[in-house]
Parts: sequence; C-alpha cells; structure tokens
Amino acid sequence: MIEYTKLASLRPYGRNPRTHSPKQIEQIASSIQQFGFTLPILIDGRYCVIAGHARLEAAKRLGLESVPTIRLDYLSEPQKRA
Repeated sequence: MIEYTKLASLRPYGRNPRTHSPKQIEQIASSIQQFGFTLPILIDGRYCVIAGHARLEAAKRLGLESVPTIRLDYLSEPQKRA
C-alpha cells in the first residue's frame, strides 16, 4: 500500500551500493516536477530507504515535505541488501 511519508522521517541506507551524479539527481527532480512520482520509495519498518535514494535526494532538492512510499517491513536484512 502506498503511503505518504515526511522526508524528515526517512533515513538513507548506509550501505547503498548505488551512487548518482548531481546531473542524474537534477534529471530525476525534473522528471518528478513534470510527471510527479511514478515510483514510490521503498522503506523498511524503521523508515530506512531500501530503494529510491536518488528520488529521495531529488525530492529534497525540490523542497517536498512528503513522498510516496511503500513499507516493506517484512524483509530480512539479506533481502534488503539484495
């Protein structure tokens, strides 16, 4: 189920293997402005981002207060890393 979560509540996953350049973040922010969020950010039960770190950064740049999220609080730690 999609729910809106305040940006201030979300925490990036410390071991996120992907990195995005400032240009990529800007492109994502532009896409969000034009089309809205088409993919929610995936989070665990502690509001830690599992997938969607670049969307989170783009939302911060846009000054959004909340973003669509899907909570996957049933995943194990190895499943989150995968």
